[in-house]
Amino acid sequence: MVKATVMSDATTVNPGEHIPKATTSTPGQTEVSLRLWARDGHKTGIWEVTPGTFTSTRPGYDEICQILSGTATITEEDGSSFEIGPGSLFVTPAGWTGTWTIHQTLRKMWVVTDLPKN
Repeated sequence: MVKATVMSDATTVNPGEHIPKATTSTPGQTEVSLRLWARDGHKTGIWEVTPGTFTSTRPGYDEICQILSGTATITEEDGSSFEIGPGSLFVTPAGWTGTWTIHQTLRKMWVVTDLPKN
């Protein structure tokens, strides 16, 4: 029998211990990621990051993000930007590059799909 994988409240679950954010330009910025489920190149979970600025890329995978709490500005490679906060839903496709400026500790639900390997 196949059963559902459930996280009762993604907004309050303890995701674990924060570690230093590798791509940050802000001293002391930390992050944590909690994977809920994975299979055949598909993964989902929650991620949290503290205030600061960091660079981000999507090498070989698409990511769907739903913001649960916090606020940020995301600046794309061409200089355009958009604001995100609770309820924001967006996709950063494979090959995407940008900078995230976190204003308030941000938590998101993420779904990642790896691109097929040729």
